[in-house]
Amino acid sequence: MGGNGKHRWKISFHRYSSSSSSNSKMESKQPNKEFICPISRSLMSDPVVVSSGQTFERISVQVCRDLGYSPKLEDGSRPDFTTVISNLAIKSTILNWCESSGTDYPRAPDYRTVEQLVRSEMAADRNSGPKIRVSERELLRGVVDNPPVIFSHAATELGHRVNHFYSSSSEESVVIAGSPATPLPLTTRPSCYSSSPPSSEIVENETLTQTLNPHSLTPEEEQFLAKLKSTEVFEQEEAVISLRKLTRTREDLRVPLCTPRILSAVRTLISSKYATVQTNAIALLVNLSLDNRNKVQIVRSGFVPLLIEALMDGTSESQEHAAGALFSLAIEDENQMAIGVLGALAPLLHSLRSDSERTRNDSALALYHLTLVQSNRVKLVKLGSVPTLLAMTKDRNLASRVLLILCNLALCTEGKSVMLDANAVECFVGLLRKGEVESEATRENCVAALWALSQGSMRFRGLAKDARAGEVLREIEERGSERAREKAKRILQMMRGREEEEEAATAKPWEGVLDSSSGVSRNRYRVGGGRNMNGPNSTTF
Repeated sequence: MGGNGKHRWKISFHRYSSSSSSNSKMESKQPNKEFICPISRSLMSDPVVVSSGQTFERISVQVCRDLGYSPKLEDGSRPDFTTVISNLAIKSTILNWCESSGTDYPRAPDYRTVEQLVRSEMAADRNSGPKIRVSERELLRGVVDNPPVIFSHAATELGHRVNHFYSSSSEESVVIAGSPATPLPLTTRPSCYSSSPPSSEIVENETLTQTLNPHSLTPEEEQFLAKLKSTEVFEQEEAVISLRKLTRTREDLRVPLCTPRILSAVRTLISSKYATVQTNAIALLVNLSLDNRNKVQIVRSGFVPLLIEALMDGTSESQEHAAGALFSLAIEDENQMAIGVLGALAPLLHSLRSDSERTRNDSALALYHLTLVQSNRVKLVKLGSVPTLLAMTKDRNLASRVLLILCNLALCTEGKSVMLDANAVECFVGLLRKGEVESEATRENCVAALWALSQGSMRFRGLAKDARAGEVLREIEERGSERAREKAKRILQMMRGREEEEEAATAKPWEGVLDSSSGVSRNRYRVGGGRNMNGPNSTTF
């Protein structure tokens, strides 16, 4: 398997079109790259998501697992086949494409055919690349890739709090899909991250960085690896603490230090039974994840299941860092679906009740980013999260972040229906009326949640009327922030518009009665006044 891997797994497929078809028609029948299995190179009939987040044909995964082989993909990564979950969304999309393009539904590839492809790749893999020791080869094969991630919602650093931890209630805003210009306060750094180390660490970090060059880390990397993989717990602890301090102060070293071998060693330490080793390993991962270029690689290296386990069973400090790591990784758009598939939603929801404020805050922001994906919204709703989240809006320290999640849930049909059934309208109006909302950002998020519920819902107006939302929204329209006023104004316009529609619908039957009973033309008798165009003696109502 020579080169960089792109040539080896080049996707090929048959264009399903007749010889007489035009080029444009042929192009329209060309399947998307995502529909093609990178291993079998054919249209997938039974797509599955693996632990590293990629999607393959089920038989292709079975062959690779049977042979104990993880192929190198186009991006240079190697997938992790530990967990296999059916990808029903992609399967449905492929079937819809087949119907619209007139293509036959794909059939599962033959096991032996796929086996031959994989064996040929294994042979090429053995004969290519630099010669490395067997132990290193096994280590590299163990560095398998994890779920996809997504990020695009905040790129600037925000103001520090007094204790030097970044505040989640920052000045930055994010726009909810389907809700134009709705500001949602957001931070891009976990609460457990501190950019200002104690002065006692500065001298030590300077000593460490003197031996490290961000452009050439090989010798130093070997030294760290030797300690990280040592059987002596003291050496493991020493190495991971040193790397944690280094990556906290030296942003330029985060990418060079995020290598497959170091990630593999750190992944082992996160499972350590020694609390100090585990805590510092997760904190190191948080620091590495702060660089956007590392986020996808970290998720695809198999860390998400370990972070979930630490979030559920780790010490209080480990839980803080685990929640911070999941939040940081969830910011990347390409990771969001995979993190949800790997089961992070339920533990994060449970962590909203943690005794640690940092764990609660970062868990909430992780859930906000994860619910930017439709599939995660539906999963979270099915977990019975809505009543829990609505109850948490009364917690003044958590309300703003919880409202962010509810805004996202209101954008899906399932979430909107459950929220309306759970009296979410009355809850939000009550928060605004009783003055329980202290910050302007929380007030804006509350109005944004009402706006999201109002979209496409015939039930909203009745529920809002019962909750006397009009008077609260009018007050916000007059005295609220610019963004809150805009949303309140739109909701009020929508409510008035529906009132006029109902009045018009009520009036039409009476017009019909007048027409049928008197036999007089509607042109002569108009409801609503105006001059009669047929003469001065005509009557107007």
